[in-house]
Amino acid sequence: MKEDQKGLVEANDLVRFKNLLRENKLKVTQPRLRVLEIISAKDSAISQPELEKLLGKETDRVTLYRILASFEEKGILHKVFDLHGTATYATCSHNCSEHKHEDQHIHFICSSCNSVICLEEISIPNIRVPKNFALQSVAVNAVGLCDKCQS
Repeated sequence: MKEDQKGLVEANDLVRFKNLLRENKLKVTQPRLRVLEIISAKDSAISQPELEKLLGKETDRVTLYRILASFEEKGILHKVFDLHGTATYATCSHNCSEHKHEDQHIHFICSSCNSVICLEEISIPNIRVPKNFALQSVAVNAVGLCDKCQS
């Protein structure tokens, strides 16, 4: 019974991912679907090198770079830098779009394993900028030890 439920969940995810790509006017391709599958299965943000490793030879580095860039541009993913300055990617909220990212939340970065977790329940307050300034993004990171590293 669990296998049937797992297959149903995967089929539902596949439909959701295809719809997400179509809504964002992106061609539905196997590499794009695979990247969405990997990222949505993770509890933390994932780096391009880690994605490359998980994808193996099925998607080359240039294609992956383009997928990540287009997903970020369309508001499907947001980029967070870890403690080493490496870009990691996490899924955006449903409120994000091509023209406006709504992922104004804190990111927790583990100082031991360097994993990046979105703390979506903690919102960043509105930030007033001086006249003639245009705020593009806000990044607030909390650094500490994750539950795995504390054990």
